[in-house]
Amino acid sequence: MVAINSLFDGMKKADTDLLKRCFSPYNIMQTVQDNEGNVNVSNESIADFIAFVGKEPVVATDEHIVFETIKIDGALATVWTPYKFYYSGKFSHCGVNSFQLARLNSCCKIQYVIDT
Repeated sequence: MVAINSLFDGMKKADTDLLKRCFSPYNIMQTVQDNEGNVNVSNESIADFIAFVGKEPVVATDEHIVFETIKIDGALATVWTPYKFYYSGKFSHCGVNSFQLARLNSCCKIQYVIDT
């Protein structure tokens, strides 16, 4: 939970250094979009995501999550977090995040995230 909470804390603070520390070096970020039954999966660069967040004012990007499911086996964890996203204090959208985390050098890092 620490890596995921740090991710959303970093987003809220527009703290690019904190965001970078949340991810493994081999990370993947994707989004599933369903436009009236036409489903598309798009890739996003973590570097681009971090650069975008870093340009936002503090507290502009505020994602509220609920840790609904956490499964752990050794150095691998799967986490399911429904969310509500607020931009500049106003509700923007909601969905779910699915995280895969790996314990690297005694620290959990986000390896893969896909959201809706």
